[in-house]
Amino acid sequence: MPLDTSTYSLARLRLDGRRAHELRRLSAQLHTQAAADGSAYFEQGNTKVICTVAGPSESKRRGGGNSSEQNQDATVEVEVNFAGFSGTDRRKRARGDKRTAELAHTISSAFTSTLLLHLYPHSTITLTLHILSQSGSLLATCLNASTLALIDAGIPMLAPLAAVTVATTAAYADNEEEADVLLDVNEQEEVELPFLTIAGTGEGEGVRVLVLESRVQMGRLEGMIAVGLEGVRRVRGVLDGIVREHGERVLEGKVG
Repeated sequence: MPLDTSTYSLARLRLDGRRAHELRRLSAQLHTQAAADGSAYFEQGNTKVICTVAGPSESKRRGGGNSSEQNQDATVEVEVNFAGFSGTDRRKRARGDKRTAELAHTISSAFTSTLLLHLYPHSTITLTLHILSQSGSLLATCLNASTLALIDAGIPMLAPLAAVTVATTAAYADNEEEADVLLDVNEQEEVELPFLTIAGTGEGEGVRVLVLESRVQMGRLEGMIAVGLEGVRRVRGVLDGIVREHGERVLEGKVG
């Protein structure tokens, strides 16, 4: 007997059963790698990332130089590693892979403008991201994991970054007013729909990261950004709760 899908269209459910503005399950653990200065494991749906932080450590660049070089703030370096089993293609990415380089550059730029790097002159902060599973919203998951790892490392920042990926449906190409914006996009939706990743503090301080990886109609962009900012606010609340719970466990352990 064929499945009756009439109720799905009425409820506007997505392929994974969520509604348009519903987040996937978010979970995390802090201080997962004892050898690192800071670390975090973060899951956003079935996208899973481990981030470790090394530093601030002395920069490799030494010796003389002009005054601007001597007063240089700390630098943020990012390395992204994909596990061979992380995706369906199971191919090994080369170190100079364009997609990997773009991902690392975006994360580095985001935290260069967020961390208080002037407190650590002539230093380097290294973020190493290990992608264990890819199921959509990879850049957003990496940014969220990096935020938690940097908090665990105790590196001061203006405000914690939270990120989310949104997409717009292609079902109403001729009717922009009826197009839905989907929050926290999964892998299947990224393949079929135009999407963007947005990051901010969730406190009305504007956008820190905005990456549009596909073509989208200008009439839909404003709605996508609005839903994305609301999603950022909600993800920021989840991250705050994770950090608070971790702090309470640490305090209980010391008191006990």
